[in-house]
Amino acid sequence: MLVAFSALIPLMTVMNYSVQDIFGPGNAYYVGTEWFREVLADERLRESLLRQFLFSGAVLAIQIPLGIGVALMMPKSGIKASLCLILLAIPLLIPWNVVGTIWQIFGRGDIGLFGWGLNALGLDYNYTGDTVDAWLTVLLMDVWHWTPLVALLCYSGLRAIPEAFYQAAEIDRASKWAVFRYIQLPRLKSVLVIAVLLRFMDSFMIYTEPFVVTGGGPGNATTLLSIDLVKMALGQFDLGPAAAFSLMYFLVILLISWVFYTVMVNLDKKGM
Repeated sequence: MLVAFSALIPLMTVMNYSVQDIFGPGNAYYVGTEWFREVLADERLRESLLRQFLFSGAVLAIQIPLGIGVALMMPKSGIKASLCLILLAIPLLIPWNVVGTIWQIFGRGDIGLFGWGLNALGLDYNYTGDTVDAWLTVLLMDVWHWTPLVALLCYSGLRAIPEAFYQAAEIDRASKWAVFRYIQLPRLKSVLVIAVLLRFMDSFMIYTEPFVVTGGGPGNATTLLSIDLVKMALGQFDLGPAAAFSLMYFLVILLISWVFYTVMVNLDKKGM
């Protein structure tokens, strides 16, 4: 209740700004839905929305299968399992701005091992000047940072499968693919829904890492929705349009969260 109340106050402030044209302290005029219409008609914001969906889609397409694969290869128990869990958790413990700084240096062609190595192989890699290189760098950075979360969730789901299932499969001489297809994957459905929800929401709201690495560039190539919102609110100080934009941003996230919640409830009803 306290958390809901503390979140309601800034939300009401944003809603107030979204319907007013503010010229200064005590000097504001009611404009109705003008800022919402302006945001919807802004071609730059529509392009940012498209980039955001492309980025989030790429994140899910890579991290979910990769996380499942890592979880399947991990030892079931013993010191090796504990060591793998510790190593997987390390990227998750690094602050987001530090992750951006690490990859900003790591990807440089002069002093960064990753950038220098690609250039040594004959590839003209430059994430500050090439759109594709910038996209790949931001995407690879997010994969490195958050795939361990998917792997840990999947690993916990795999360890919750009763051993009797594997014993029955061994008696039936089921192949590894059959075990994965008919035993492991069905039992991972609820965990995977949570993983997809968490990763989509986080990737849809990502700001710090790409801003530190590329600043949204080159040009607007890696300017995602959150970066565009901050530029509008703090860079241009357009509080009205920024407030309207943030409310629409919030509604999109709320809608997607509701869809995933509905899917999770249906899976529970089916006993998945």
